[in-house]
Amino acid sequence: MENIKSIIEALILASEAPLVLEKICAVLPETGKTLIKEAVGELIEEYKERQGGIYLQEVAGGLQFRTRPELGDWVKKLKSTKPASLSPAALETLAIVAYRQPIVKTEIESIRGVDVGYQLKGLLEKKLVRIVGRKDVPGKPIIYGTTKRFLEVFNLKDLSGLPTLRELKELHEQQEPIEDYSST
Repeated sequence: MENIKSIIEALILASEAPLVLEKICAVLPETGKTLIKEAVGELIEEYKERQGGIYLQEVAGGLQFRTRPELGDWVKKLKSTKPASLSPAALETLAIVAYRQPIVKTEIESIRGVDVGYQLKGLLEKKLVRIVGRKDVPGKPIIYGTTKRFLEVFNLKDLSGLPTLRELKELHEQQEPIEDYSST
């Protein structure tokens, strides 16, 4: 099939969520998985070399077109909406879930030292966190984990893409201290 890359491009563009390789193979059963993988690799390279406004990236276990981060200001002007943001408390709660999942609310609260019910509710509504089951202990508390949407939002192929604690510490050490101008 000579137009395989065009078909794959169209499928990825038409997909509302990152498109997994298995779904592409299901749509193109006459094309072998190896040929599809090669075509996807070529597409990724072509978009990378082109240096255009969009690129093709593996994210959340699938493929998705993304706008280049450095062009975000123009996209925001077009959308004229403020991107949804997370409070520091919600971000901290999300980080705990991401690094410690599967985890129950009491464990998150033990780490944070405060009630996290409000933050978990917001993260569930934003589809960044999901209920993955119930722990087999008295009271059967709900177990939380991150979602594919979490991977999409944070531009991660999978959870192994999260920075390690060492990387986070190095990043923190590289940041310049903020001067206190309140006394001047």
